[in-house]
Amino acid sequence: MVAEAGYFAIEILVVAFAGGAIGAAMGGMAALGLSGLVIVVGEVANAATGAATGSAGAIGLTSQIGYGPALGPHVAFAGGVAAAAYLGRHEEPDSFPYHRAKDIFTPNGARVDALLAGGAFGVIGYWLAALVRTFALPVDPVMASVLVSGLLARIAFGYPLVGSISEGLLDMSPYERGEIRTALEGHDEADPTRLAVEPWVPHQQRWLQQALLGIVVGVFGAYVTYVTQRYYLVFGLAMATLTITVAGVDRFPIVHHIAFPAGIAALSMPAMGIEVALALGAGFGLVSAVIAEFSGRILYAHADTHVDPPAFAIVVTTLVIGLLTAAGIFEQGLIPAF
Repeated sequence: MVAEAGYFAIEILVVAFAGGAIGAAMGGMAALGLSGLVIVVGEVANAATGAATGSAGAIGLTSQIGYGPALGPHVAFAGGVAAAAYLGRHEEPDSFPYHRAKDIFTPNGARVDALLAGGAFGVIGYWLAALVRTFALPVDPVMASVLVSGLLARIAFGYPLVGSISEGLLDMSPYERGEIRTALEGHDEADPTRLAVEPWVPHQQRWLQQALLGIVVGVFGAYVTYVTQRYYLVFGLAMATLTITVAGVDRFPIVHHIAFPAGIAALSMPAMGIEVALALGAGFGLVSAVIAEFSGRILYAHADTHVDPPAFAIVVTTLVIGLLTAAGIFEQGLIPAF
């Protein structure tokens, strides 16, 4: 859906670099919230004109800015993630409770090296999303790019790919007990202040919490999408609420990875009624919430940098949607099928 101009169109690469640098300056989470706000405005404007998102008659706020090469998560958010990973090698966290390389909340301002790191990964994120589109992979290209970009930043700045695991890989109880990280055999990683395990979102880390949140947000996302017939509106709304988290409001849930696949699924069986749409939304919301928590425990909790659990969940759930479309079970116009 993003207006692409090839891998090496200078004007797009310049925009992607700028978007990544802006994400580094304001912090990844704020950039993601801003992306959501732009998408909401774009989808409301397109709904008012009756134009399909990304079509010739549509306003380009969603396709070219909020989910495109200017502020798309694969550019701006990825730039913020990469800048945090870079700075984790050069400074200690201030008030952030985890490793500095995971701090995607704190703005980095006009620090030149952070801007350059963010800009570089903005370009990489654009290329990765374009590559997914070139091969018509049955996943959301933007979130696939976010996931791969986070792993590349981890490798590029010299961090272990998974991290140090002293307890069970899925066990978050050391966090609840307040245990401190100690050096493992063969690793000099003792830190007298760092927690042994760092949950992705501590206030929604329990499996039952995730499951229930997935169902209720999935139903909500499916309803909004079914009524508006807009894939991206509820996704933008959910991302826009991240600005509340950035503002420091405790315990506000992170749910954009639930709303997006639930909304796509809701429009995937158009011959059925709203009851089926809501059921599909609940099912895909539940699955996506649980997958995000699982990936957070695998790729985030024991590691040093931010690899995005919501992106992982969206990649998996959109892959399922693409495969179901290829099998002729689903009918939808967003995720390509093999």
